[in-house]
Amino acid sequence: MKKRTIFGNIYIILAFIFLYMPIAVLILFSFNSSNSTSNFEGFSFKWYGELFSDAATLDALKNTLLLAILSSLIATVIGTMAAYGIHKMRNKHLKSSIMSVTKIPMINPEIVVGISMMLLFVFVGGILGSKSYLGFGTVLIAHVTFNLPYVILSVLPKFKQMDKSLPEAAQDLGCTPLQSFFKVELPAILPGVVSGLIMAFTLSLDDFVISYFTIGSGFETLPIRIYSMTKKRVTPDMYALSTLIFVSILVLLLLSNLTSDKSREKMSKKAKKITKIVVGTAFGVIGIITVIVLIVSAGTKTLTLNVYNWGEYISDGGEGTLDVNRAFEEYYEEKYFLETGERVNVSVNYTTYASNEDLYAKLKSGATGYDIIIPSDYMIQRLKSENLLQKLDLNKIPNYANIKEQFRNPFYDNGEEKYTAMYTYGVIGIIYNSKKLHPDDLAKIEAGEAGWELLWDEKYKGQILQFNNPRDAFGTAMYALGIDVNNATEEDWKKAQEYLKEQKPLVQSYVMDEIFNKMEGGEATLAAYYAGDCLCMIGNNEDLGFYYPRKNGEVVTNIFADAMCIPSSAENVDLAHEYINFMLSEEAAVANAEYIYYASPNKAVIENEGYQINMGKYEIEYKLDENGEEVPKLDEDDCYIPVLDENGEMIIDEEGDYFVIYDDVLEDNLEDMFNTYAYRDLEDESRATLNQKWEELKVDSQSFGGGIYIFCAVILVALIAFGVYCYIIKRKRRRLYWNTQK
Repeated sequence: MKKRTIFGNIYIILAFIFLYMPIAVLILFSFNSSNSTSNFEGFSFKWYGELFSDAATLDALKNTLLLAILSSLIATVIGTMAAYGIHKMRNKHLKSSIMSVTKIPMINPEIVVGISMMLLFVFVGGILGSKSYLGFGTVLIAHVTFNLPYVILSVLPKFKQMDKSLPEAAQDLGCTPLQSFFKVELPAILPGVVSGLIMAFTLSLDDFVISYFTIGSGFETLPIRIYSMTKKRVTPDMYALSTLIFVSILVLLLLSNLTSDKSREKMSKKAKKITKIVVGTAFGVIGIITVIVLIVSAGTKTLTLNVYNWGEYISDGGEGTLDVNRAFEEYYEEKYFLETGERVNVSVNYTTYASNEDLYAKLKSGATGYDIIIPSDYMIQRLKSENLLQKLDLNKIPNYANIKEQFRNPFYDNGEEKYTAMYTYGVIGIIYNSKKLHPDDLAKIEAGEAGWELLWDEKYKGQILQFNNPRDAFGTAMYALGIDVNNATEEDWKKAQEYLKEQKPLVQSYVMDEIFNKMEGGEATLAAYYAGDCLCMIGNNEDLGFYYPRKNGEVVTNIFADAMCIPSSAENVDLAHEYINFMLSEEAAVANAEYIYYASPNKAVIENEGYQINMGKYEIEYKLDENGEEVPKLDEDDCYIPVLDENGEMIIDEEGDYFVIYDDVLEDNLEDMFNTYAYRDLEDESRATLNQKWEELKVDSQSFGGGIYIFCAVILVALIAFGVYCYIIKRKRRRLYWNTQK
């Protein structure tokens, strides 16, 4: 018996270690003095300071608290009334049916609830003629809906435990039914009401899945902000945020336990009084903070701009860089005051997507009202053809003149009326870990002879990352096979699919933004990805390298352009034009170019001395002007002339040749590469074929073998057998009971 107790204690300890060790590590590294996520270099509150200086995070905190308080209060009132009604029901069958229906939101997968509610809101919004179907109101309704069952199930047992004669006695003594409820029944069920309130608040505070589908573009909660942060590298300020959320939920659960009947029975009167004070104070503080934030934010007119962009695709103020969105808010607030004499608050609600297809699905659903989007070339063609974009008023975008002439008429927007302003352009290449790469392959890369074949090399089985979107994934196979990516036949799609199937057993995972953590953390050896992001990763891991795939000495890969557009459903069109104009200004454009490492079509960037030095990483030549002062030498394109060594090569500093990596490939072949390798929008038939082949590839059993189906079948049969066994035992016991009664 003693041994069982010891082993039981050990088991419980190991279970708690398994459950809470990750959280303990997260909390520890939230106090790390450096931004390392693997080495603890000293105790510091630095990241908590960074967190609370982040305006977007504080705004998400305000939204989360407001949503949690309102939804929990509404759900508690409705849930208590519903529990009262269910308790008073006489018909057992009706009561049982209603209880079963009440439990459905709890049993249903959250993603089913989220998608179904989104479709409902879009349907109703369409009937009402709303331009933007989702927002604060829809997510509030969703939170109240999934909170209700928990409140009902917390309150209902208290009604059952209450002495039924108490309400009757109160009414015999002269109370009305309403007075009886508030003076007799409500005090008796109050612990259940408080528990339901705290549970609802906790669930609302923590919800992600349902919020993601019902929240719209003008509102962001903390869980959704955390998700957008974790799609790229994880930084310690996110650890600090997660720590605060964990501690808040832990405190609320402890308070909930203190208000339970068993805890109250064991407490002294003094302890009960202290508990009431603590619980009341906690909710009071939360309420006061929320009210203060609301009062402060309600004093001034607020304009909200909803921007939908790729992840890690704008200078965000990290590591001393310019926070472009915040700079725009300040710029427009000052401009508005000078023009009107009135104060206005401008808020950029910035959310991210992982692929063009994700952007299209969200925009096509009509559920959100984005004001600015930044899709890629082929997706712009598709959006234009489906009337999902509106024309730009270039009179409102004077900085459009900063875009170089050769980038003003790209193939996806070459009419007289403009729908886009090019943001960046770049090339897909292959990033590799030099420490894990075979020496012979490394030599081929350095000699400029390596192509796409390395992504199909069996030496790197389990160390290869592939795109998790169909156009780019099939593009890698088509470029490798020499297939035209824009005019592929049914047979070509099939060949590309078979080639990707050959690769699938070698692939560690299909990724988009997750590639940052995997490559920077040394989890993989090879991956195809966008050049700018690859260079960004190289800056965080010196073992990483990058090359453009070649075939017969020629670069064979996709060249793409991303451009700023205004969707046809945009609500703040004038503010959107102001944002585009600001993004094309020298201040914002240089900051973005230096932060994201993509090639810029902006003359203000290309001609900026600081950009050429910082990004080019090379020394520049100087000359004496008419006043005898040193000024940089410029070529005919107003670019700074680099210092050359005795071999005619640029003198590059030790930080690396980031700027020139684009020039080597793009400068002389830009138009030819765009015409040959850039993606065009596909015909409906080809698009359907691509999506079908992609789905077939992703669900193909080759990656995990037929054994998984056998395993699932065995589990299913075992569950059915167990259910039948339980049913038979129950029937036998029932018969035995009736036989003994006779």
